[in-house]
Amino acid sequence: MSEVKSGPNPLFLREEELRQGIEMLFFAYRDFTSEADAMLVKHKFGRAHHRAIYFVGRHPRISVTDLLGILGITKQSLSRVLSQLIEEELIVQHRGLRDGRQRLLELTEKGVELERQLTEAQRRRFARAYREAGAEAVEGFRKVMMGMIDGPARERFAPPPPGPGERS
Repeated sequence: MSEVKSGPNPLFLREEELRQGIEMLFFAYRDFTSEADAMLVKHKFGRAHHRAIYFVGRHPRISVTDLLGILGITKQSLSRVLSQLIEEELIVQHRGLRDGRQRLLELTEKGVELERQLTEAQRRRFARAYREAGAEAVEGFRKVMMGMIDGPARERFAPPPPGPGERS
């Protein structure tokens, strides 16, 4: 008689499994943000500030409109956050070259350093978890996360189209 392997429950869509996933996401997010939150408190900033700093750092000279699209917050909320970040000399605004009304955002040297500090703890946490889980689990995680992301944001993570001469 062959040995029966006990692995993950194939009935992963049961209510209890789904609720456990929701709880794990809550706890993971709490722990993922905890170190950055502690740094932000020292500057009297919140998570909205962190998200703005992160995405401006990832996309230098991002337009305010594009940042609004990424963050999914109101113009009024972003205005308040940006005002504080500009006042603290973490972000600078540039006028658009083609459209002078356009505001392009970029981190200052001080902003780059804060973004590096905020991201480093989170990067270490991801690196540790990825190492412990292994490549197959990381790919599964990415698939699950993609399944949770709505609409156009999914396109950010789609593989690039093949270049000239490459096969798809």
